[in-house]
Amino acid sequence: MSSDAVVPVPVPRTAVPLGIGDPVVQARTELKAALAAIEEKANVPRRVGRAVDDGVEQARAFQRRKPALAAAAVVVGAVAIGAAVWGFVRLYTR
Repeated sequence: MSSDAVVPVPVPRTAVPLGIGDPVVQARTELKAALAAIEEKANVPRRVGRAVDDGVEQARAFQRRKPALAAAAVVVGAVAIGAAVWGFVRLYTR
């Protein structure tokens, strides 16, 4: 067996693979990677969706580890929201 076999390494959409000899192909690849990076950075709904998914996963993991504390946090959050709404309504009606 020869150890000269090249194993392809997956390259992210926002990166340019090494070893491109043709300058035209290199420029096209760099442009494609730059456009992918701009799309990734500017796609706010997708980024928000990923952040929400990460937050939900963290909350579920916390709930699995400490269910009583998670229930208490939900109750405290509900009381805080209720108190805030009550305070705003009271200020508005005065």
